[in-house]
Amino acid sequence: MISVDYARRMARYNRWQNESLYGAADGLADEERHRDRGAFFGSIHRTMCHLLWADQTWMSRFSNSPPPVPLADLAALHRDWVSLKGRRIDFDADIVRWADGLALDWLAGTHTYFSPSLGRETSGPRWMFVSHFFNHQTHHRGQVHCMLTQAGVKPADTDLPMMPG
Repeated sequence: MISVDYARRMARYNRWQNESLYGAADGLADEERHRDRGAFFGSIHRTMCHLLWADQTWMSRFSNSPPPVPLADLAALHRDWVSLKGRRIDFDADIVRWADGLALDWLAGTHTYFSPSLGRETSGPRWMFVSHFFNHQTHHRGQVHCMLTQAGVKPADTDLPMMPG
């Protein structure tokens, strides 16, 4: 099982890495951020949209509140860069606050939610879903990092031990 400290560290790592990737992508023209680069979600912009949507979806599951929008509506969620970046910054702060409020007994509990992709309820240990939440972020940020590198920009280091503070 993961610890509360792990979740807190990963929430801060998520924020640090998003600052790096969005900062690197700021140097690209909007056309370059929207260019299909053959990744799973196509472009830098769409991958970052998906990642924000997925984070919002998981946080809604953790708090038993309604999800943001269905995956099918993802393209309409944040069409422009400024909106997407602003929402990402705000939501990363929400994730850090959430992690700071976690308790070990909550992580040790069982969580049940409805999965639209499975078409049914699913249950499992909360710590596993929280681990997946952070792992999913890392997976898609890796895709964005690759696309940014292909576009000729260099984000900052991604190694967890290099995180400031």
